[in-house]
Amino acid sequence: MKFHTKHKYIKKDIAPDEIFLDSKNLPEFNTQQFEGRLEKAIPKKSIFSLGAFFIIFGLFYVYKLGNLQILKGEAFFKKSESNTLVKQPIFADRGLIYDRNGVLLSWNTWKTDDLNKFSSPTRSYISDSGFGLLLGYVSSPAKDSLGHYWQDSFIGKDGVEKAYNDDLTGTNGVRITETDVNGMTQSENVVSPPVAGKNIKLTIDNRIQKKMYDSIVSMAQNVSFSGGAGVLMDIKTGEILAMTSYPEYSPNVLAKGEDKKTINDYFSDKRKVFLNRPVSGLYTPGSIVKPFIGYGALVENVISPNKLIFSNGSISVPNPYFPDKKSIFKDHGSFGNVNITKAIAISSDVFFYEIGGGFESQKGLGIINIDKYARMFGIGDKTGIDVGSEKSGIIPTPDWKLKTFKGEMWRVGDTYNTAIGQYGFQVTPISMARAVAGIASMNAIPTPHLRLGDKIYESKVIKIPVDQTKMQVIQEGMRMAVTSGTATALNLSSVKVAAKSGTAQVGLGNTNTNSWIIGFFPYENPKYSFAILMEKGPKSASGNATRVMSEVVDYMSVYTPEYLK
Repeated sequence: MKFHTKHKYIKKDIAPDEIFLDSKNLPEFNTQQFEGRLEKAIPKKSIFSLGAFFIIFGLFYVYKLGNLQILKGEAFFKKSESNTLVKQPIFADRGLIYDRNGVLLSWNTWKTDDLNKFSSPTRSYISDSGFGLLLGYVSSPAKDSLGHYWQDSFIGKDGVEKAYNDDLTGTNGVRITETDVNGMTQSENVVSPPVAGKNIKLTIDNRIQKKMYDSIVSMAQNVSFSGGAGVLMDIKTGEILAMTSYPEYSPNVLAKGEDKKTINDYFSDKRKVFLNRPVSGLYTPGSIVKPFIGYGALVENVISPNKLIFSNGSISVPNPYFPDKKSIFKDHGSFGNVNITKAIAISSDVFFYEIGGGFESQKGLGIINIDKYARMFGIGDKTGIDVGSEKSGIIPTPDWKLKTFKGEMWRVGDTYNTAIGQYGFQVTPISMARAVAGIASMNAIPTPHLRLGDKIYESKVIKIPVDQTKMQVIQEGMRMAVTSGTATALNLSSVKVAAKSGTAQVGLGNTNTNSWIIGFFPYENPKYSFAILMEKGPKSASGNATRVMSEVVDYMSVYTPEYLK
């Protein structure tokens, strides 16, 4: 090897030991004997073995590639073109609905061959009548034309199903399914299992519910009422033992959605099948407001408990537009001298005209105080019940009249009619069941609810400032209505009931009647309040609601006596 410098070339040979010399052997290295440790060449055997491995692997790769691309290429191409991966639901169980005694009211029905719950279930309901508008119904899972679910769970549409939809709805599981062009399943894998919804136990006793409904239907059909509603409530907790509405729909029919004719009939029925009358129906109350007006008159010292007012069948007041003519306000009878207790018992209109609006020397409570005491017991307001679509009522006032009748002034005749629950007065049955609970308890009105053991609702009790001595007078009047007044159909041996009946004139020309009864029992130790409405019957049909409630209490004395103790 030659090295070039600036001035000359230097020729020098490099010895083998300078190339392969192991630096660890430098001190003892003998250049003459070529001793020491040198780097060894890779053995030929190893090279041949490694080469053979790569050749075999390469040949196997070429074989597989050829098999996929050449021999089976067309088949796999068609499969990849035809197969589709689809995410499909594994349907969760919707929560079950029970009555307070564990009787099943609503459940899920699966196809017998669908052990894995891959198909949509059917929501089923108790076959007994009277539960339709209470339970409500659901919109079922639905597919598009390609078989894909655009709605993959039940959705509550009314009643309890709607009010507690979030709790009842479970979480669907997911599975991945591979299908071919013919829709045949090639493979499937469960990604996540379903989680069932929560079960719900209601405050309803299914036995009382059914009996109340059957009695309402029987009365409606025999006396030609267009509808009816009933409520039975625990006055302390607000638990609803029965709440039914007639006419009703079948939740089974609506949930399945197959009987188109029946469903169309529901929508065309002039009786408003979808109206939940206890919570959404507004009705003229008639005389059932008299206990509340009477209590207000006692508290405001408009009358004393022994004050006598003479009723000869009507009162007459001057007509401001025609002084020579008088406006006559009639009673349903001539009763002579009556006090507040008897006036409630026999439902004297003249008595309440005078204490409501005043007459001659008798001072009246006045419309502002009528509104005050009605609202003290929740009349005119929503109760806050846990079923949706509740309506608030109407208590006629001067402001209401100005808005409703385009500036018309309030007159004493309006006060008279309001004092007996007529004119523009509108209430719901549930609000009256709650209001009479305030009379029974003498200190509070509860919040009605349908879910058993709901401590939040049970704690929603509105305290009211009741003068118990004066309220005792009202209770005595309601008891007298049962023993010798307008509600004697409830004078039963099984339990002492206190009640107030009402007959409200409705329709053009007052051609129809709403029949009411409200009350509580047992009289000595009140536990339950009730309200029954029979809607739009013949003008002569009074007292029919009382007979309905009498049948219900009679039934309870035999089949559910635990409630009458």
